[in-house]
Amino acid sequence: MTQESIRTTESRIVSGQALSDANDLGIRATDVAKRMPDVPVRRGRSIAIDDLYRATLPGNPQVSPDGTRVVAPVLTIDRDADEYRSTLWNIPLSGDDPTPLTSGRWNDSSPRWSPDGKWIAFLSNRDGKNKQLFLLPADIGEARQITRFENDVTEFEWAPDSDRLVVTSAIATDQGDDPDIMIIDAAYYKHDGKGFLRGKHSHIFTVRISASDEEPVQLTDGLFHHSQPVWSPDGEQIAFIANREPDADISGTDDIWLISARGGAPRRLTDGTGTWNAMAWSPDGGTIAAIGNTGITGVQTSIAHCSGLYRIHVSDGATEQIDTAFDRVIGDGSMSGPNGEPGVPLRWLPDGSAIDCLVADRGSTVVIRFPTDGSTPIQLTGHGRHITAFDHISDDELVIATTEPTTPAELHRITPTDETPLTDFNAAWINDVYVSTPEEFWFESNGEAIQGWLLRPDGNTPDSEPVPLILNIHGGPWAQFSSGWFHELQLFVAQGNALVMVNPRGSSGRSRNFMQQIGTAWGEADMPDFMGAVDHALGLGGLDANRLGVTGGSYGGFGTNWLLGHTDRFKAAVTDRSICNLVSMAGTDDVTFSNIYREFGDPWETADRYWELSPLRYVGNVTTPCLIIHSEEDHRCPMEQAEQWFTALKKLGVPTRFIRFANESHGLGRNGKPTHRVERLKHTLGWFEQYL
Repeated sequence: MTQESIRTTESRIVSGQALSDANDLGIRATDVAKRMPDVPVRRGRSIAIDDLYRATLPGNPQVSPDGTRVVAPVLTIDRDADEYRSTLWNIPLSGDDPTPLTSGRWNDSSPRWSPDGKWIAFLSNRDGKNKQLFLLPADIGEARQITRFENDVTEFEWAPDSDRLVVTSAIATDQGDDPDIMIIDAAYYKHDGKGFLRGKHSHIFTVRISASDEEPVQLTDGLFHHSQPVWSPDGEQIAFIANREPDADISGTDDIWLISARGGAPRRLTDGTGTWNAMAWSPDGGTIAAIGNTGITGVQTSIAHCSGLYRIHVSDGATEQIDTAFDRVIGDGSMSGPNGEPGVPLRWLPDGSAIDCLVADRGSTVVIRFPTDGSTPIQLTGHGRHITAFDHISDDELVIATTEPTTPAELHRITPTDETPLTDFNAAWINDVYVSTPEEFWFESNGEAIQGWLLRPDGNTPDSEPVPLILNIHGGPWAQFSSGWFHELQLFVAQGNALVMVNPRGSSGRSRNFMQQIGTAWGEADMPDFMGAVDHALGLGGLDANRLGVTGGSYGGFGTNWLLGHTDRFKAAVTDRSICNLVSMAGTDDVTFSNIYREFGDPWETADRYWELSPLRYVGNVTTPCLIIHSEEDHRCPMEQAEQWFTALKKLGVPTRFIRFANESHGLGRNGKPTHRVERLKHTLGWFEQYL
């Protein structure tokens, strides 16, 4: 990559040394990948909160085996029912108009073509109880239900024979007769968005569509969680991911296992020192491509978040890393949206010569091709967008689900020389609103090149009357803002504010070293980047240094709280699903063993460091009016974090308000009840309107 391939503004202030990490990936790109996508200029009325209900979001495209059409789930909101709906659509690659395959009355998701092209399997809640596996004829006909498990079917995949499928569903251990009593033996006993697991463990089953009266065959057992089953090309084995060790709930590792499709004892393929989060069997059956890490046992600094691409030999478990010369995290690390249903992050070419992967890079998610012979990786798609899913039409053609700076999610077709849209679901409303086009900038902070974007309200220019500026901090911290469509951020602009978003050190999309700098220095390492972005934006003109706001969710809420305790420059703040006390949070969340303890060490050994990095330690310095938003069922950043922050601010006399949402989890802003999402936005925007 060259410097010229990054979209810039004249205000870039970086040194060549600092920018080198941000540019040089040592890869080659197709002609399409060298071009930035066109960014339509959207003019019209101000975007509104209620436009949330107008978005139609396709995702996870699946190309038919004959390469003539795509089936994709399309997400919408049923305003009257206050529910989400997902409809399967048929999208011809001939250019004909898309048509719905299902009615839109339910949540029909995760479509998969049978290898012979005769069937589309999908998940649906249409039985009124939970998500089960259904089967739809590829030509015409009614869907029929295949599974009737007590709990949701969470994953599935077709066997090569187009008759069998492998599925995962949870089985509960005996919890006694009193639902008010939980018997807990494992440290991993709750999960955000799922709640208390109540002894449930996910297991792997096979089902046959030609024998619908047969009971599913259970392949795995034990008090372990099994996920992501994939068939071998000959249909004889199934690979899956699990930790089946006695200390599975606290070790923070997992393995790839193999089991016969007829059952029997599973064989562990990997060495017990890594963590794996996605995989795909090679076409010849000799290796498995996997995204993850090896050698992460013990306390490591963010290394578990720096996933690489590996090839694992089925015969002996020998593991080789494919992307050793490619210093980016493999997988989609971008934040935008909300978007449609995500897809798998890696796919083999049919001849086994390469593996195509989603890759986070400098505020974009792109598709990179990694040849298995070790030759130079090839970038297949351009920057300036967030690709959430892709599939192959042929070796050199893709269909992608993508969101771009002023356009919500749509599907596009990409060839080596051209790109064309396949859907235009949102044109009817998005063409009538003002959407701020993000202005990308780079600046230097403590020797690192830091990326950010400025969104200006309609009519604001460097020479305009200054408007308020709001800093938005992303969660993670191992994630990145993208320049893709983001309804919530556009609302700040519609209210007359400018908004700056930044990818500080710790963000994905940069080198592994860049990501690991945040590991044991939350707040300390990235505060200069946050404030540097604010100062850089102010230097662009038309922004009011005396009317600064700050907001963020999850780690962004931590960052908001941290800044309030270390500077009085902000005049208003909204902290969302935040962290304020690492000491009290340790052991109360659902990621302690995989994240917090691994980063900071055991709290009884390193309590001083936990407290030193806790915003609550510095709350006595806070003077900024602060709105606190939190969900009752948040198991990622538990409610006690918000309670402590609120109580401290009240005691100090700082203007504050506490909004608690019942029956919502950590993901309220992305997938909570639509009416709750609307209320959350009203409170957030109202707070900034009052104080800025």
